[in-house]
Amino acid sequence: MDIVAQHANLYGKITVPGSKSHTIRALILATLADGKSTIKNPLPSADCLSTAAAVPLIGSKVELNLSKEDEPGSQWIVDGAGKNIHLPSDVVNVGNSGSLLYFLAPIVANFDGISIFTGDDSIKKRPVEHVLDVLNQLGARAESAIPNHNGCPIVIKGSISGDKVTTTGEISSQYISGLMMASILMKKKLTITLTNPKETPYLTMTQKWLEKVGVFCSISEDFKKIEVENRNELKAFDVTIPSDWEGVAFPLVAALMTDSQITIENVDSSGTQGDDAIVDILKSVGADIVWNKQKNTLLVSGGKKAKDGIGKLSTKALPNGELKVKMSAFPDAICALAVIATQIEGTVILEDAQVCRRKETDRLKVLTLELKKLGANIEEKEDSLVIKGGKKLHGGIVESYDDHRMAMSLSCLGLALAEGETLTVKDGECCAVSFPHFFEVMNKSLGANFKY
Repeated sequence: MDIVAQHANLYGKITVPGSKSHTIRALILATLADGKSTIKNPLPSADCLSTAAAVPLIGSKVELNLSKEDEPGSQWIVDGAGKNIHLPSDVVNVGNSGSLLYFLAPIVANFDGISIFTGDDSIKKRPVEHVLDVLNQLGARAESAIPNHNGCPIVIKGSISGDKVTTTGEISSQYISGLMMASILMKKKLTITLTNPKETPYLTMTQKWLEKVGVFCSISEDFKKIEVENRNELKAFDVTIPSDWEGVAFPLVAALMTDSQITIENVDSSGTQGDDAIVDILKSVGADIVWNKQKNTLLVSGGKKAKDGIGKLSTKALPNGELKVKMSAFPDAICALAVIATQIEGTVILEDAQVCRRKETDRLKVLTLELKKLGANIEEKEDSLVIKGGKKLHGGIVESYDDHRMAMSLSCLGLALAEGETLTVKDGECCAVSFPHFFEVMNKSLGANFKY
């Protein structure tokens, strides 16, 4: 499905769906628990639905409360496997979900027998060497089914016998979170040593989830040592999933690039999602954003609707006239930040971003390719993007690479084009991975001008 975007000013209120990161953790931990857990406001995205389809393979039952139109409901019930948890009863197809792959693989390595993981074409290109290495360190036998291929399908023969593992942690935080959750089933306390930890807010998120279900977890201040106690029994729980900051980023930057004033409701003010750093980053270049943490709302005013009537975004007041953002803690924000950087006067450097090359696609490479098509001054370096912005871009046709964040960020950029210009984003339906019905919601709630 091609998306055609053209100039639009936004107004109104929008509620972003629940967090994908929280939803997937909730489904997995509810599966490990005894009894029925209730998950309210889950994200009904493709990745979360892949998880809901996968966890019954190890013993839980998931009720999505489907509507007459077969849409997942706003409250999911998980009847946990608990002490009856077992080896997957079939091949685990994770779809497009790297989170599910990296979370569940360490968990099933606790079981005697063989487990097989596969996924879609994108997942088959995602690296798995780091996951296989830590499982082999712990006494399981894990390998790619295809010789000399660093990707799915993978085969895991359990079970884990060790209790100590050393790994870099720089490729992804997800397999570390998987190990932390898998420790619940281990025979001893697990000690994880990280030599170069990245995406650390997500490790804190997993720690808070483990503490919520009664599992002791400690993380050193530098994130280089993690200890998690094993636990024989988890109790079921009820939880309301907070909104997804990764999804908040798109209406946020769209409003700032146009003469818009919007309110984003039900934002997560708990501090458990590293992507909330985008607010302070954008405010540092003059963005008019008011975050009411009591009401959990963001009031975003862009262009002529900003307090100064201009809404100019500039790096002029920053050291050396540059905005430098270390992306390793929240790499999924790079698409939204790269897009709005084209509209910020001055130089924006999105650095420490090597991990962004290992997402759904090589985001450093494809952001450079597609933004250059529209006239952006952007340079790709080994682990960073350098963007000199502040001018209007022209329309054109760009590729999403079936990457949901590419599709949403580029489409939002289309709203900031001059009157009469259009931007066509190929294969925009991939946004369902993290923000179902994104284009419909943006049109209906805020008056965006997306055609599809």
